[in-house]
Amino acid sequence: MKIKEVLVVEGKHDSDTLKKYFDCDTIETNGTHVGREVLKLIEQAQKTRGVIVFTDPDAPGEQIRNNINQAIPGCYNAFIERKKARTAKKVGIEHASREDLIEALAHLMHYQELDMETFTMSDMMELGFIGKHDSAERRAKVAQWLYLGKPNAKTLKKRLNMLQLTRADVENYLKEHA
Repeated sequence: MKIKEVLVVEGKHDSDTLKKYFDCDTIETNGTHVGREVLKLIEQAQKTRGVIVFTDPDAPGEQIRNNINQAIPGCYNAFIERKKARTAKKVGIEHASREDLIEALAHLMHYQELDMETFTMSDMMELGFIGKHDSAERRAKVAQWLYLGKPNAKTLKKRLNMLQLTRADVENYLKEHA
């Protein structure tokens, strides 16, 4: 399977795993501090081929993802569930199966920072994504449906807005999957 876009990953083991299963090019961030040179390389790749940010499903991976998306608009993002990318002690893209990687790359999210907010904090509260005993479960269901990883409330709200989803979109999903 050939991937046209350049995959941005955290390290060499992630690159090795992806290259074992796909015909692809990668850029490695080598940790949470994404240096200026790496950002310039990612920016150039975004202009010429497009970029898919595919970081680990953990806090450092989210930090890297957020930094790249803020610095370089228009990147695609691939998410994999934590349980699909882990061993007994470690979490990372390099631990995922070929099938799970294919699934994650088949559901890319393209974020757009727009002036209009389609999903508000009031919507989050009224739909039970905040302040309820099962809020984390409700967020996880919607995030799984959209292949968004496992975001906290603030991150879920941001991602729903970037995808330009409305409260009605999410309500319809919740009704269908209640």
